[in-house]
Amino acid sequence: MSKPTERIPIGQAAEKAGISRQSLQYYLMIGLLEPTEVTPTGRRLFDQQAVERIRLIKKLNDSGYPLRAIRELFMEGRTDLKGHSGE
Repeated sequence: MSKPTERIPIGQAAEKAGISRQSLQYYLMIGLLEPTEVTPTGRRLFDQQAVERIRLIKKLNDSGYPLRAIRELFMEGRTDLKGHSGE
């Protein structure tokens, strides 16, 4: 089991979430997601909560929601990871 404070780089986060690195970079570019931490050298790092959010974005997008609509839902605070993680 991973530690809650573990931070992983963009490639590993994309792999864990089941998307390409390019897709994750696009999610960042359009404001769907923020890195958990940015190092002084500019490396973007992600924690498990961010990986879960990436999975949620992918799931919503795969079910027909356009990325713009997903971003608007997040901006409105209308999505809660706890409500979409199968609980």
